[in-house]
Amino acid sequence: MRIIPAIDIIDGKCVRLSKGDYNTKKIYNENPLEVAKEFEAHGIEYLHLVDLDGAKASHIVNYKVLERIANQTSLKIDFGGGLKTDVDLKIAFESGANQITGGSIAVKDPETFIRWITTYGANKIILGADAKNEMVAVSGWTEESKEELIPFIQTYQKEGIKSVICTDISKDGMLQGPSFELYERIIAQCGPQLFLIASGGISTFDELPQLAELGCEGTIIGKAIYENRITLKQLEEFILTNKSN
Repeated sequence: MRIIPAIDIIDGKCVRLSKGDYNTKKIYNENPLEVAKEFEAHGIEYLHLVDLDGAKASHIVNYKVLERIANQTSLKIDFGGGLKTDVDLKIAFESGANQITGGSIAVKDPETFIRWITTYGANKIILGADAKNEMVAVSGWTEESKEELIPFIQTYQKEGIKSVICTDISKDGMLQGPSFELYERIIAQCGPQLFLIASGGISTFDELPQLAELGCEGTIIGKAIYENRITLKQLEEFILTNKSN
């Protein structure tokens, strides 16, 4: 299972929110590049970079941060937040994103999102399926859609999507554990060919082997790292053990 730390960006700074609420913003570092370099120094190879300003503005905003991290580390970055047009996507890839995550656009403009999958290939496009009460939420989680989570994922599997990041919003930033049951159901109903990336609520190191056991392909860890609930040393050891197995 891949370990994917998260850096969320507001005003160029590394922040975390609780349940996606911008009013709960807590700044952890003024310099996201510093944070990314520290991840890299501990053997981490992947990064989930979220442009929270972009999610609010409905277009890419913090691409300079992406560019700096991509140019000065070897991290493979998946980038999301506010990607709505072909121009946004072009900027993200040209700024160094390895993959992009599309959430709101997959709900509101499926035609464009499907075209991206066809144009760039399923290995470059991740479906962001963020849910509240198993209904997909959009626009930086400020709106709930009429899409049910599992049928929504299955629809995009038919269009070729392989990777899905699923965040249970009720768990996000709460440090109360992830939605094990939800992930188990998704894997059971969408099949083992789905690369499911768990996100939201990760609070202790012991949850990681449990998610791996369930069949999650990756897990995104945010606040637990910043609040020292999970140390980078622990993650380094987990990665090394995984590699030797």
